[in-house]
Amino acid sequence: MKLIVGFDAKRIVRNGTGLGSYGRTLVNDIIRRGDNDITLRLYAPDKGRDDLRNQILDGAAFCYPSLTANRSPLTALWRSHGIIKDLQRDGVQIYHGLSGELPIGLRKAGIKGIVTIHDLIFMRHPEYYHWIDTKLYEWKFRQTLKEADRIIAISERTKQDIMELGGISDKRIRVIYQSFAPRFSDAVNPQLIADVRQHYHLPDRFILNVGTIEQRKNLRLAVDALPFLPSDLHLVAVGRQTDYVKTLPQSDRLHLLSGVSDDHLAVIYHLAEAFVYPSRYEGFGIPIIEAIAAGLPVVACTGSCLEEAGGPDTLYVHPDDVEGMAAAITAVLKGAEDRAQRILASQQYIQRFRGTDVAAQVLDLYRELG
Repeated sequence: MKLIVGFDAKRIVRNGTGLGSYGRTLVNDIIRRGDNDITLRLYAPDKGRDDLRNQILDGAAFCYPSLTANRSPLTALWRSHGIIKDLQRDGVQIYHGLSGELPIGLRKAGIKGIVTIHDLIFMRHPEYYHWIDTKLYEWKFRQTLKEADRIIAISERTKQDIMELGGISDKRIRVIYQSFAPRFSDAVNPQLIADVRQHYHLPDRFILNVGTIEQRKNLRLAVDALPFLPSDLHLVAVGRQTDYVKTLPQSDRLHLLSGVSDDHLAVIYHLAEAFVYPSRYEGFGIPIIEAIAAGLPVVACTGSCLEEAGGPDTLYVHPDDVEGMAAAITAVLKGAEDRAQRILASQQYIQRFRGTDVAAQVLDLYRELG
């Protein structure tokens, strides 16, 4: 039987990283498989960014609300309620909320619901959010649980949080890890490498961090470690900047980049000497996998689920241990003992996150429900 699967594509067309990357990578991995019994329809409140929308391969149809203005305030209501009529009109049998939300009334309409929940940080660590936002996010989470037939958790840590904080049986939850885009492991054109280095004025030697520059991501730990590292080694952090940036120590060895394209980001990974991810709490930590795919050794922090992403050959330190962070970075720099073996073993570990394997697990879940 042919299945028509709808996706919440808001983040796909609007978010360059994070939830947007997850959605685009998963949809493209499904398309690459070429399963003829699956029809994909992507529902977005507007067309979003051309560069992001155009990353989706041929094989899925975009669908938008029938409103005169794409930016109408009614689009929020459409995404949480009105979309149901469009899904029924299009014969959608399964609707997949890619960013932790499902529309209200989905179950009543007879449409199966699957939701991917990336993390419950707003409940586990509400101190990182405005209190009003935590209340809204928790309300959406509990409404989504009522509509979901199956829940995809992107890590065992997230699964445990859903069970504990949502009171949900593990029978409704499936752990399916995120996959990474092929561009991170692809060979890079030497001329493009030179162009990217010049364009962003990148130093000759640097360790890399990727992710929103905010308190929870704990970039300061890596900045504070710099004085303990070789004087020619710099730190490049790529991501959206928040007010947290103002709290970071001033250093001519710290370089903050934002608005970096996906293609350029892949090149920057290849230019780095090592990757550092000092976050205090994550649902998974996809930048760790991207870094390993690009051939980098990784240093991350304990306390959440980063060991699931990085595997046993990544080094982990306490999120407040400055000297431990410096020692771990030193242990993975070029010339360090076991660096090559560490990279190779980590690359073997992340094969479990390959796109085709992840897509196959998600498709099995669709067929199970269909």
